[in-house]
Amino acid sequence: MPTNAREYVILAATTATTELEPSMRIALAGFNLESVSFLPSETSIADFEHFEAKGDAIIPRFRGTNTVMGGFIDACDAAGAEMLPIVQTEAGARGSASEAAFKHYASMIVDAIRAEAGRLDGVLLHLHGALTTPSRTDPDGDIVAMVRAAIGPDMPMMLALDYHANIDAASIGGADATFGYHYSPHIDMGETGRRAGNCLVRTLRGEIRPTTAIVKPGLMVPSILSATGLHPLAEFVEQSLRLPAEDARIIDATVFAGFSYADVPNCGFSVVVVTDGDPDLAHRTALTLSDKIFQAREALYKPGFAMEMATGVDHALAVAATADAPVVILEHADRMNDSTHILRTLVERGAKGVAVPYLWDAETARDACALGTGSVGRFMVGGKSDPRAGGPVLMEAEILWAGHKQYIGTGPLRKDSPVDLGCTAVLRSGGITVSVTEVPTTAIDEDPFRQFGMAPGDFDIVVLRSKTHFRAIWEPIAAEIVIVDTPDWGPADLLSLPYRHVPKTAYPFSAAGS
Repeated sequence: MPTNAREYVILAATTATTELEPSMRIALAGFNLESVSFLPSETSIADFEHFEAKGDAIIPRFRGTNTVMGGFIDACDAAGAEMLPIVQTEAGARGSASEAAFKHYASMIVDAIRAEAGRLDGVLLHLHGALTTPSRTDPDGDIVAMVRAAIGPDMPMMLALDYHANIDAASIGGADATFGYHYSPHIDMGETGRRAGNCLVRTLRGEIRPTTAIVKPGLMVPSILSATGLHPLAEFVEQSLRLPAEDARIIDATVFAGFSYADVPNCGFSVVVVTDGDPDLAHRTALTLSDKIFQAREALYKPGFAMEMATGVDHALAVAATADAPVVILEHADRMNDSTHILRTLVERGAKGVAVPYLWDAETARDACALGTGSVGRFMVGGKSDPRAGGPVLMEAEILWAGHKQYIGTGPLRKDSPVDLGCTAVLRSGGITVSVTEVPTTAIDEDPFRQFGMAPGDFDIVVLRSKTHFRAIWEPIAAEIVIVDTPDWGPADLLSLPYRHVPKTAYPFSAAGS
């Protein structure tokens, strides 16, 4: 393997022991965004505020939920620790955060920690790992460094990241240990928070002294191929899960797939291993697993797996004609939940029995809410975020439901978590039913149907724009999942994107001679 195709570093353990106070006092904070840096729109402070919880409101909102913050709270509750909740906001996948948004939330977290100088024992921090701003390619790493500067060199800090984090030594070097989701779909977000929280508690009690190693195998894949149920990725994830059971000195291990639609120098896969005071073991273990991933690069990145759009739609319609369950057409290249390439094709073909849940179109949603349930209107639907999204589709539609929609999620990823779609409308035009939302939210479970008095089985074809999360629900119930390529900002062919910063020594760029 070429030496420039990977990076590794051993991150030093905290050198000082922490004297356990009668009651541990732990700061909790989360600022989370998966940035599609090619999108022209920025994610503003107002966008983050829609999902924001601050201070004491965080504990009741997230306790018992399958979220990283919920896992943090569980670990603190179990240890009898006092919590200092600062902020939690998670805006999903959108364009880069604005500079103002980054400064706002970074300052909020750091200022709150500094205000508690001398009264804190540790920090639990939840970031995504694929945040960008117009001028920063690793703002998550910047936040870690800022928090470390605020707490000093000796206070333990544990970092929890998304499975799709783009990280390197600089990104996580300020944390004592780093933990990531093991699965995509992210069914273990709460467990990831508990892993990080338990590590912090054990460190504060003097039971362990975590040290961390990171190795990058030099590989990028499109998000659609990052599903951890796919072969051979599933085998590497299972290997990482077995490591702590096989060697008691290993506290944790995570395979991160990276996020290929953030154009950053540390883009791509990483392996992170946390051990109890054994940096050499952490490095050797991470290096071994990373080398296995690199050797499997051609099996992990498989060009040509997605159908051309017209062919895929033809195939889906043919299967749906005789199937006894819905056929999913996956418009995976969509990045803002508003792509209309498949919708337009189905409208033009006069398709029947079609559902297009959670298409983001704030303008149409508000217009339909103003008209009200039972009205009929003409709408230019979707495709407004970027020219690659496909452009609006003209639809004359009956409004089946309209209003501000909030609910508690029931699916495996959003179970017990509040969901706020903002103004929402369910529109029916001919044989096609489209739900439009004011807030961009990916349809990944049955809630986009059940919450509006419908069921997935009411439809022959369901158009989704998820990448991996839909699989938890839809793989068992769909007659077939038809993956199609469209010209949006999340293509299967990474070589087609206008990258400026990603490592061109990484596969598939290295294979293409770039």
